[in-house]
Amino acid sequence: MAVQRIVIENCAVATVDAGDTEHASGHVVVADDLIESVGAGKAPDGLENVVRRVDGTGHLATPGLVNTHHHFYQWITRGLATDHNLFDWLVALYPIWARIDEQMAYAAAQGSLAMMARGGVTTAMDHHYVFPEGSGDMSGAIIRAARETGVRFTLARGSMDRSEKDGGLPPDFAVETLEGALAATEATVDEHHDASFASMTQIAVAPCSPFSVSTELMRQGAELARRKGVRLHTHGSETVEEEQFCKELFGMGPTDYFESTGWLGEDVWMAHCVHMNDSDIAAFARTGTGVAHCPSSNARLAAGIARVPDMLAAGVPVGLGVDGTASNESGELHTELRNALLVNRLGAHREAALNARQALRLGTYGGAQVLGRASQIGSLEAGKLADLVLWRLDTLAHASIADPVTALVFGAAAPVTLSLVNGRPVVEDGHLLHVDEDAVARSTRDEARRLARIAGQA
Repeated sequence: MAVQRIVIENCAVATVDAGDTEHASGHVVVADDLIESVGAGKAPDGLENVVRRVDGTGHLATPGLVNTHHHFYQWITRGLATDHNLFDWLVALYPIWARIDEQMAYAAAQGSLAMMARGGVTTAMDHHYVFPEGSGDMSGAIIRAARETGVRFTLARGSMDRSEKDGGLPPDFAVETLEGALAATEATVDEHHDASFASMTQIAVAPCSPFSVSTELMRQGAELARRKGVRLHTHGSETVEEEQFCKELFGMGPTDYFESTGWLGEDVWMAHCVHMNDSDIAAFARTGTGVAHCPSSNARLAAGIARVPDMLAAGVPVGLGVDGTASNESGELHTELRNALLVNRLGAHREAALNARQALRLGTYGGAQVLGRASQIGSLEAGKLADLVLWRLDTLAHASIADPVTALVFGAAAPVTLSLVNGRPVVEDGHLLHVDEDAVARSTRDEARRLARIAGQA
């Protein structure tokens, strides 16, 4: 079959390539699932099999946003425990989360994915670690929701084996055994992981956190991931209390503990990393360990301000994460572009902490780096996969801001005129093409009420 092309012209273009190349008025040509050309001015003459031409006047084209940390299931527990720190929040919500089932997980994944995709996310990620006994095929349901939405997806198959009886936070019936968690994780990798260049579904090994899993699950999880050739993900250094917990239980801080269990390396990325000293940052830089920065959640739970400027200066790969919507009710990544910039300016570097282009890089190429997909996505370059977003910037919300990247990052959430994943439209004029938003809204509301009823009866 002949190559089919989509031509986008007359738009500003922020490529987020190695040189941060930008065009005040440029073009992007998509050929099937790949970017064929990007440049200034009009697209080349004589292109064959052009099935669609898009006039991008008043728009900015960027790589699609890449989300690097999330908990989809929390979509149906939004707005609870709104004045709690992390540990108190977990204590309040674990008894509710422990009652989720496959139907709830599917509806919550639909809601989480729909909100992100509508807001410019083309690659999503979910860290799912709650698998109550008899709850059904959670992983399969989440992957199905991602496939139906049309976004590229990494499922970090989480696990917990340290429950209340072992000094952990989750109820006993909501955790797995060491052997059960490892076996189920390996089965998920075997069934769903696709390592190909244009893969739409990848799996990572992802024990939840140092305070909810055993040292053996951490160590053997790392061994499993490397034997299978997949990435590793967990929570790290999120709060001061976590650091105290690690020192009391393991006799060392979180970063040293991670290193002792095989959890530093180019195939690893950690969520949060708020409380990192100079030696921690140096260890991440030395080993190529990545970070998912979640500024809204960190603020919501009063966890603190991650040292993102210092991480970037040291060479640590950093992407952005929505985090679960029980600690970031907006559930979309533009908020994180803006808050990463604003929150970090409250830290030691003040106005020099981050600028608009650094924030956009965190949300695109940085995310691709930490997911291990920087050769395929994260920038607009010929030969990369055609995951891109056309943002409308000529409306009331942005029209008076001259610089389009500043408008996108500093301004209100910009409407998405077109979002492509693998060259296939996922969003048009702000509307999802493959799922019914209203139906998803009803389903998530119904499942949230069902979960609240079940948890209340328990």
